[in-house]
Amino acid sequence: MRSVLERMARAGHPPLHTRSPHDARIAYQAGADVLEVPKAPLARVQDFHIPARDGHALPARLYAPTTDTGLPLLLYTHGGGFTIGSIATHDILCRELARLGHCMVVSLDYRLAPEHRFPTASNDAWDALLWLAANAASLGADPQCLAVGGDSAGGTLAAVNAILARDANLPLALQLLIYPGCAAHQDTPSHATFARGLVLEEPAISWFFGNYVTTREEREDWRFAPLLAPDVEGVAPAWIGLAECDPLVDEGIDYADKLRLAGVPVDLDIYRGVTHEFIKMGRAIPEARKAHADAARALRQAFQME
Repeated sequence: MRSVLERMARAGHPPLHTRSPHDARIAYQAGADVLEVPKAPLARVQDFHIPARDGHALPARLYAPTTDTGLPLLLYTHGGGFTIGSIATHDILCRELARLGHCMVVSLDYRLAPEHRFPTASNDAWDALLWLAANAASLGADPQCLAVGGDSAGGTLAAVNAILARDANLPLALQLLIYPGCAAHQDTPSHATFARGLVLEEPAISWFFGNYVTTREEREDWRFAPLLAPDVEGVAPAWIGLAECDPLVDEGIDYADKLRLAGVPVDLDIYRGVTHEFIKMGRAIPEARKAHADAARALRQAFQME
């Protein structure tokens, strides 16, 4: 991990938070696959659109390891601080989850800030889950075997979807949360300990979230900060994968505790010595490949495949 950080520093690219959102998206896309595992071929990869509540057509990409019908389905929401990231930046990760998890994965291009501020991303993610639940069979998936997942900001969206699904009596097999953002004000000890030099720095967090939530009231809305949800009893079981050297690690642990206290089954893995974004560094970081395998095992177990 230290070697990766040193190479990133030597590359000398301007930090994303010093760029415009448009330029930051281009830069993030350009580097998205540099440290990834090889791109896995799959039996089925299909681009399509999902309608949002306001009529906007949300781009989505379906991944499936076979052409069989009746596959379990994971809705995946990418990370990027609600500001950057796309289907393309998380293409390889979603391929790995589909390949190793023996399930269908639908990756969603929810709308990004600052063009689309809170709660647009959350609304888009929920609209997509409702649509998939209603149309799973037409895609070749099992409507009775659904899960949600995501990394970083996408993990936040997945956690929120799990709560909304509970409220709507929509059963989910699993919420797969990879270093999710869970807190309102980024004031846990790990935010201070890991504020500089470890991929996700404090100025970047402030920039990302400042693009998405603009008032204290929005920050303290549980759809941004799931730790503030009044009740998580009865939400889907969780697999939570965290990076030890990550500003978000404490709030991820806190959310695992919140779920456990409410009686929700939680499998928590903390990957030692790695930083935020490590899940997308499988070419360089063995822990990334282990996390792929662990997440896929959690999906297979939740979908009762093993």
